[in-house]
Amino acid sequence: MTPVSSTETITAAASGRWTLGDLPVNRIGFGAMRLPQTGPALVADAVPRDRRAALSVLRRAVELGVNHIDTAAFYFSPLRSANELINSALAPYADDLVISTKVGPARDRTGQWTPHARTPEALRGQVEENLRQLGRDHLDVVNLRIVGTESIAERFGALADLRVAGLIRHLGLSNVSPAHLAEAQAIAPVVCVQNRYGIGIRPEDDAFVRDCGAQGIAFVPFYAIAAAGGEGGATVPEPAEVLAVAKAHGASPAQVRLAWTLHRGPHVLAIPGTGDPDHLMANVAAGALRLSEDELELLEGVHRSALAD
Repeated sequence: MTPVSSTETITAAASGRWTLGDLPVNRIGFGAMRLPQTGPALVADAVPRDRRAALSVLRRAVELGVNHIDTAAFYFSPLRSANELINSALAPYADDLVISTKVGPARDRTGQWTPHARTPEALRGQVEENLRQLGRDHLDVVNLRIVGTESIAERFGALADLRVAGLIRHLGLSNVSPAHLAEAQAIAPVVCVQNRYGIGIRPEDDAFVRDCGAQGIAFVPFYAIAAAGGEGGATVPEPAEVLAVAKAHGASPAQVRLAWTLHRGPHVLAIPGTGDPDHLMANVAAGALRLSEDELELLEGVHRSALAD
């Protein structure tokens, strides 16, 4: 393969393809959470990102073959909204561009978190807000994001009704358990599951990841690069094993983490986010990184060691 440090431009096509329902996407996508601000995301006092820089990164992502963008109406900072940036940068949208969003969490206009949407009326309001901000007449994929273990039947059923009405094309889930997935599938088809996952992050979900693949459901890890850093980004020192694999490939630890997730199965999609054009190119190039069996075994040890912590 071409080394990820090569000057040759690598596109998202190098990561392979998967189909979300009836929507084919390259497996390396783009997450919009970090786009509206610099520094930590989803905080009220975030520093807004330069608008022209944000628009430029979005356009460059599409130029590099990214055709799966993950966003949400609650991705915003003072002065910047991820959805509005996507609309401004990319509309009119290319026919093959798939925009996934999520509903459930909510923030008020000051950026403070408010209770999750739980009623059909509140969820419809969030769907309509995403439609308005993105300038769409339907949403390609809507993920119901939840917190806790209680039943999701009423909430998922409300979204299923909006799917029948034509406002939503496909449905997914975020931050869920296998029981939630089974509950949702009894109501309507599920095309993807978005959960926190990566090297050393939730190894107890390994079986769930495999089961999604067996059912033809995409598994979309979030914080695959940030790991324990979460909204604050990659702030935790990297294990020696990750650094060693990165050095062997002339790659960065972030690229190794992305490549590792893609090696978990052909149904695993990556949605790394950034506002930096160089980081964007590196993230896309990670889709071309092929890890050897020995390297995967080495990284598996790091991943599984989290069970003992």
